[in-house]
Formats: sequence, structure tokens, C-alpha cells
Amino acid sequence: MKVLFIGGTGNISTASSRLALAKGISLYHLNRGQTKNEISGVTTILGDITKPEALTALKKHRWDVVVNFIAFTPEDIERDIALFKGKTKQYIFISSASCYQTPLTCPIITESTPLCNNLWDYSDGKIKCEDRLMKAYREEGFPVTIVRPSLTYDTVIPIAIGGFKEYTTADRILNGKEIIIHGDGTSLWTVTHADDFAKGFVGLLGLTTAIGHAFHITSDEILSWNMIYKILADSLGCEAKVVHIASDFICKIEPSFTGTLLADKAESVIFDNTKIKTFVPEFKATIPFSEGIKRTLQWLDEKPSRKIINAEKNAQIERILQAYNALLNFKE
Repeated sequence: MKVLFIGGTGNISTASSRLALAKGISLYHLNRGQTKNEISGVTTILGDITKPEALTALKKHRWDVVVNFIAFTPEDIERDIALFKGKTKQYIFISSASCYQTPLTCPIITESTPLCNNLWDYSDGKIKCEDRLMKAYREEGFPVTIVRPSLTYDTVIPIAIGGFKEYTTADRILNGKEIIIHGDGTSLWTVTHADDFAKGFVGLLGLTTAIGHAFHITSDEILSWNMIYKILADSLGCEAKVVHIASDFICKIEPSFTGTLLADKAESVIFDNTKIKTFVPEFKATIPFSEGIKRTLQWLDEKPSRKIINAEKNAQIERILQAYNALLNFKE
């Protein structure tokens, strides 16, 4: 099976690349070669999908599967439909679980949960991409499968403030500084290790019965945000100094958090993975967060330059804490 990943060396796609190769898939990557994350066995086509020269390099190929990890707008989708129609047997679009209805009317999410998130441009763009692809499937037979990851991690720290591609909150924990947990920390969430995500995702490659369908792929482990931060702190060998602050207040002081909090992580979600398990029976998430985050921290420890401490994010956290303390003092 000849498969193209547009992207392929990122937080989610690296694990999927490795598993695809292990299963004997002939895997190609189209990327700009900027991550310096070489995966043995992959054939790399250097190029930018937005540039004409990359499109020329791709036109001579036919694929069993094309996966785009880095499409975000309807314009990206129009380009891909024009480029790959008649050239691939399956096109997989990596969407996002943040596309699901916000706020939710039911905390248990299935693939039939409505898509509606007007609070975050990122999610709204992904929804519009899905709409265009499903129109192409219905009207033109374009062979699309949609995959909606939720908060998935491998080389990133999956927390709401001062994490992901940075080490800021981890550094604050290590240095005894206060950290912020949104709300009272009791809302429920799911974090998924990329190695687990890959099991479900790679199982969809070349699966004819998956065409026309959408899937989310997550762990079944459900944790409160308090537990997520406690597990992180325990894995760092420290106790976190936690300040709980309402998401609305955080976003009032620092509006840049509106998308990732109010439009995503501020309320409880529980993912029902019945559909992916039905189509890919071997899928089962087996890496608990208590194990997975240790792998992430070990990877970060191997090269200290990976531990990015964001001065602006630290300043934002301090501004929120100061505003919250001022509010408490005013009320007293």
C-alpha cells in the first residue's frame, strides 16, 4: 500500500508513521524538512504543499491513501480535491474533536454529536473543511475519511495553560511557583498518547468501509483536570502550588485563551470510541497518562533545549494571578 502523509513528523503523525512502516506500508512524507525528525524507511518529498513546485512533484504519483495533517481552511481542501481527485483511493482529513458542539448539550460525545464551535476560528475552519469534503464525497465520489483527534500528546505536555509545545508550567512547578488550573479542576477530560492514537488511525489506512465516515480516536481513560496536573507534578517529583481560577475570568484578563479554554477545555467531555473500535477491532488505548507523561518528560530531559520556557506565557500567568488576587482582596 502506497501512502502519502502531508506532514508526517509532528506530535501526532510521527507515531503513526512508525506504526505504518512497521505494518509494511510504503510511506511517503511531503514536508519542508524543518523538524529534523528523520524516520528511517520513509521516502521524503521535500516541498511545501502551498507552493506550485510541490504540487508538480506530486502530480506524477498515484496513491492508495493520502493523509493531510496540516489542512486548516476550505482553500486548503479545494486545492487537495483538485490535486488528488482520481489520484488516490482514500483521502484522510485530520480534523479536530474541538469541532464538536460547544457548549455541549450532552457530555458523552459520539461521531453524531453536532459540529458547532463559533468560539474558536481554528475549530470553525476545520468544520468548514469537513463540510466541503463531505459535499465532494456526496456529489463527486471523492473518497474522504475524517479523523478527529482530541488532546493527543507524545513530545508535548497536554495541559491547558503553559504546556503543549512549551515547558513553562512544568518549570513553574519545579521552581515552586503558583500554577493555574481553570475552573475548580473537577471537569473531566481525556488525554491520548500518540502511540495509542496510531493504533486506531493506521487501522483506517486503506479501509474501504471507512470512506464517507468520520471517527474520533481517543483514550478511554477519563481524568479530572486536577488529576492531570497532579500526575504531571508527581512525574516531576514535586507538589504543585495550584490556584483555581474560573475560565471566564482567565479569558477576560487574557483573551488569547478563549479558543483553548472556553471553546475547548472548559467543560467536561467523555468520548465514546465505539465506532473506531467497530471499524478497527484491534484498537485499544493502553497507555495511561501516568505512564505516557513520564515518556514525554524523559524525551524532554534527553535534550534540555527542548524545554522551551515562554517568557510571555509566564507574564500572562502572572497577570492573571495578580488580577485574581486583586479581586479577592477587593471582595474582602
